[in-house]
Amino acid sequence: MLDISWAREWVELTITAISSHHVELTRLDRDIGDGDHGENMERGFSAVHGKLSGLAADATPADLLKLVATTLISTVGGASGPLVGTAYLKASAAVSGLTELDGSAVVDLLTAARDGIVLRGKAEVGDKTMIDAWTPAVDAAQRALDDDLSITEILRAAADAAEAGSASTDPLVARKGRASYLGERAIGHRDPGSVSSALILRAASDALHGNRS
Repeated sequence: MLDISWAREWVELTITAISSHHVELTRLDRDIGDGDHGENMERGFSAVHGKLSGLAADATPADLLKLVATTLISTVGGASGPLVGTAYLKASAAVSGLTELDGSAVVDLLTAARDGIVLRGKAEVGDKTMIDAWTPAVDAAQRALDDDLSITEILRAAADAAEAGSASTDPLVARKGRASYLGERAIGHRDPGSVSSALILRAASDALHGNRS
């Protein structure tokens, strides 16, 4: 079972990962977008870091996810803030009232996050967006749950699938966002939103082991 300690470690590892990769994310976005994805994501998660100390001692995972959501929505510019913020907001609602999360709750959390992004962005797999990382992650997590695997294996499967899904955006023609204006010129470039999504999902898995590499 996962509790607020895991959720906090997940958020802290995400903050570190986004900060460490923000230059890469900006470069990727400069190739096919506005060039601000890395800076925007780092700004948002830096703001989250500043608010963690104010989290109540009896906070639940849902409380923390809602804190992340509202902070990102209010501080991140472009499309990233509403999309990623909505993911965290829907994830929070999916596990509201739970102090501990089992494998089923984790899959519910991931599914709700993905569905929140779809709700806001209207994207689907193959559009060269963060959904190309999130949907494979959700599908892999569900398969792991159906196979009665552990929470560790569920989250690892999700992270692995997200990274593979992100890589799959390289040969795609973008059908959403600014990248869609480029047509075939977007081919060969990885979608930055899928990369940041994979970082978030890898952090969720690493949080089980206190992996701060």
